[in-house]
Amino acid sequence: MVTQSGLPQVSIEELLGDEAELLLHSQAKVPQKLLHLPSADGVSRLFACSDRSPQVLRSIQQLYGAGRLAHTGYLSILPVDQGIEHSAAHSFSPNPSYFDSEAIIELAVEAGCSAVASTLGVLGSVARRWAHRIPFLVKLNHNQLLTAPNNHEQILFASVDQAWNMGAVAVGATIYFGSDDCNRELQQVSALFELAHQRGLATVLWCYLRNPLFKQADADYHLAADLTGQANHLGVTIGADIIKQKLPENNGGYRAVEKALGEAYGMTDERVYSELSSNNPIDLCRYQVLNCFAGRIGLINSGGAAGRNDLHDALRTAVINKRAGGCGLIMGRKAFQRPLAEGVDLIQRVQNIYLDSAIAVA
Repeated sequence: MVTQSGLPQVSIEELLGDEAELLLHSQAKVPQKLLHLPSADGVSRLFACSDRSPQVLRSIQQLYGAGRLAHTGYLSILPVDQGIEHSAAHSFSPNPSYFDSEAIIELAVEAGCSAVASTLGVLGSVARRWAHRIPFLVKLNHNQLLTAPNNHEQILFASVDQAWNMGAVAVGATIYFGSDDCNRELQQVSALFELAHQRGLATVLWCYLRNPLFKQADADYHLAADLTGQANHLGVTIGADIIKQKLPENNGGYRAVEKALGEAYGMTDERVYSELSSNNPIDLCRYQVLNCFAGRIGLINSGGAAGRNDLHDALRTAVINKRAGGCGLIMGRKAFQRPLAEGVDLIQRVQNIYLDSAIAVA
C-alpha cells in the first residue's frame, strides 16, 4: 500500500526485515540503568544541578516543548544548512522550491518539528514572520566549497548576538574533530557557547570527524563508535546542551588509524570493544550516548543523505537512536529534497517511532 504522499505504508517490522528482531528486541551490553534517559521532565531533571542559567533552561525547554514530540523528552529537528555545506545547487536542485528560505520553515512547521536549524541568512530572512512560531536554531559556522582545492575548515558566518536579536532559541556549530583545524575550531566554539549561555541561548554541537586517515580500504572510520564517541565527549566538555552525531556503522577506529600511521595513536581501552559495545547497531550508538555524560546531554543522530531507501534508512536510524537512549533525529535532505507532502510524511513517520511506546529503550 502506498500513501497519498507516495511513501509505502508498511509496519516497522516489515520495513526492518531481517534486522527487525535484532533492532526491536535485543538488549544492550551497557545496561540502561547506567544512563540518564529522555523523559518529559528531562530538562528539569538533567540540568537541575548544572551551571545553566534559568534563561538557558527556558531555551532548552522550548526545544523540547515544541512540535509533535513536545514534552516527550525527544526532538525532531529539520536542519537545512546544506546550501553552504554542500552548495545550493547540489542541495536544492532536486526540489527548487527550497531555494526560497520560507519554504524551509513551512516544511518544519507543517511536519511538527521541534525546531528548524539553518543559516543566518535563511532564518534572518523570515524571522519576523516565523521566529515566534517555531524555535530557531542558528548555525554559526560552516564549511564553504568555493576554495580550490576544497578543504575542511569551519569558519564563522554569524554571531551569537545576531542569533539572539532575531529571536533564536539556540545556536549550533560544527567542529571537525581530527582535522588540522580542530584546535582552532574547538577554542572558537567553546567561546561562542560561553557567550550563548550568557545570552540565555541553548547550544547544539555537530561533532563530526574529518581526517584522511579515518577512511581506510576496509571501512570508513569517520563512522566508528570509538572515535565518534570521543568526539561526543569533547563536545559535551565545552558546554554543548545537545550533541549531533552521525549514526555509527563500525568500531575499532583507534586501531585502524594506529595501523595506518605505523605508530601509537590516541588512547583507548580493550573494554570499549568487549564490554561496552558489540557489532549490534544499538550497542554502537549506546556507546555514543555513554560519552554524552551517560545521557545527561542528549544525543541526536543525523538522518544522512537522501538515497534510494530513505524511508527504511530514516526509520532504522530512529529505532536505533531511541533504543540506544538517544533523544531524537535531525533529518534534512531526506525530507526537503522531495515534494512537501512526502517530506512531511517522512518526518512524521520518524516522529511516530519516538511516540510509539512499544519501541522501548534497550
